[in-house]
Amino acid sequence: MKKLILVRHGKSSWENPLEDVERPLKKRGYEDAEIITKAFAHYFEKPAKFYTSKAVRARTTAEIFKEKLKIDDKDFAVEPDLYTFDEERILDFIKSQDDAVDQLMIFGHNPAFTALANELGDEFIDNVPTTGLVVISFEESSWSKVSQGKTLLTLFPKNFK
Repeated sequence: MKKLILVRHGKSSWENPLEDVERPLKKRGYEDAEIITKAFAHYFEKPAKFYTSKAVRARTTAEIFKEKLKIDDKDFAVEPDLYTFDEERILDFIKSQDDAVDQLMIFGHNPAFTALANELGDEFIDNVPTTGLVVISFEESSWSKVSQGKTLLTLFPKNFK
């Protein structure tokens, strides 16, 4: 059985004229990450492999989760290919993962994450919001074979405010 956890990056700042990949989190992004990690900590069980987009907003969100969930450095990596808005590229990345990994947590971007959650999960999600988290389980024992799974959990900041 495989478990995929998708986390969209926290709310980012548009204050400075930066390249998209360089945009930082705004205060709300940090606050929402704290809320969601606290809620998710009650559900989360190690081990898990964490991968994040290279975008500053995604990487910062992932680092907050890494710290709060006490993830080892060896289980955390920045993956340049995850800086994409195309769900098929993310799905290719997921399907290429080592089958020794049973739980995969990915930090990235919309519209890819909403499309992927709907393609792989069994519950329709209109929009995965910033710092939204979706957990999908699969009966398959190989990442290369994942297709239709079961949506186990959704955590969205608005549900905690």
